[in-house]
Amino acid sequence: MGKPKFSLAADILVGVTMAATSIPQLIAYAETVGYAGYRGIATAGPSLLAWGFITGSPWINCGVTSVTAIMAKSDLDGDSYVSEFGESAYVKLVSAYSLYVGMASMMLALVGFGKFIELVPQSLRVGFKWGSSVGVLCAAIPNGLLVRGASTLKSIVTESETMSGYLSALKENFPAAIGATSVSKIFFVLTQPQLWALVPSVLFLACTIFVMRGKSMLPKGLPPGTEVIIVTIAATIFSINSNYEGGVVGAVPPMDSSKGIALFNGKLVIPIEVLDIRSLLFEVPLVERFGGSYLVLILSAFIFASVSFLQIVSIASSFETENDLGWSPTREVFAQGIACSIAGITGSAPVGGSLSRSLISRMAGATSQVACIITALSWICLQPYMSIMSSTPKAALSAVIVSAVIKGVLQPKALMKMKGIDSIIGWGTGIATLMASPTAGFAVGLLLTVIFHIMAKKPQTKKKREAL
Repeated sequence: MGKPKFSLAADILVGVTMAATSIPQLIAYAETVGYAGYRGIATAGPSLLAWGFITGSPWINCGVTSVTAIMAKSDLDGDSYVSEFGESAYVKLVSAYSLYVGMASMMLALVGFGKFIELVPQSLRVGFKWGSSVGVLCAAIPNGLLVRGASTLKSIVTESETMSGYLSALKENFPAAIGATSVSKIFFVLTQPQLWALVPSVLFLACTIFVMRGKSMLPKGLPPGTEVIIVTIAATIFSINSNYEGGVVGAVPPMDSSKGIALFNGKLVIPIEVLDIRSLLFEVPLVERFGGSYLVLILSAFIFASVSFLQIVSIASSFETENDLGWSPTREVFAQGIACSIAGITGSAPVGGSLSRSLISRMAGATSQVACIITALSWICLQPYMSIMSSTPKAALSAVIVSAVIKGVLQPKALMKMKGIDSIIGWGTGIATLMASPTAGFAVGLLLTVIFHIMAKKPQTKKKREAL
């Protein structure tokens, strides 16, 4: 099949459709990162725009994904930072990390890492995906079941002497077990249904079921992602016309025109806020989040970049197999680096390849990178009108996330099929990813792979010597 024949009309249509269907996802993943949902839309356009001009694929889309969102939050211990310094300071912290990940990605491109990453064993990839998916699920559940999401969860845990004592002991004895803390909190909430808020919980459950089964219930001619738009609109209308008690996206502050990019002597202002790079690199206390060690920070950035690129490898390899569409690993990891860097200076978490949006782009008939450029421009132009989303319930947005990962979490078929060493590497990677952090989990997976590779080589060496 190869690369499709270019059609500007088709790309414009696909680009606009992608922009509309992805808005709930952008808000939901922003919440997963740990900052205000509206920032997901306000910061998504520039990085995708940069990606569109560099990538060689007509279909691959990039952005903040469930994996990059949970990785950023885990690596930076987002909840505690927001509690101590506030959301605005956290946005700068995340942005600074995006810059480091972007620079790491470009360095990987220079040394030809793109080809090497394809050698990462499938067992590690599968285990990492499962551990990350459970982490994403844990991040989404509070907004689905509790009145004020994470803030209500914090209050509930604090009021329980048993739970607060357990978490204190866990933090004191195993400070690296950030994921274990989150999992423990969610397990506690799930076993205490009397603490759930009735209306948000019902809305969360109903929206999750509809998103998961909506495709079979709606007319086939509708574009992919329509069920997500329907759920979001319906939940927003319900919130506006009722005394909804749960958390909502909240007021979207108008952008200061002086912070936008002014063109034509100020006659045209593009609503993109550009942060000060010097401040991000030298004033934001990012290195303190990594024990005060630049070495640990840089290592974490390289691991993050590698893990993020694995998503692109998976997508591109699939397109190569199914559509005979060749690709350049070096070009794509460099594109990721530029996109992450742009994400950093515009207030976004690090970005990676989005499997769902890439598949939808191919399914909808995109013919070139112009489609994702149109999507990016649409998001940028929509920013002044995003106040319409202020009443959207967070429970509905959490339902979008849960519907995307719940099957893979409860039935990790690929992981369960593995046997022997592959099973140990897969489950070991998954558990380490879940209980510590995605970055630490990936490192554990690599370590297990190396150890078992060395162990497998020793018997062969011994046999060769005996033969001689």
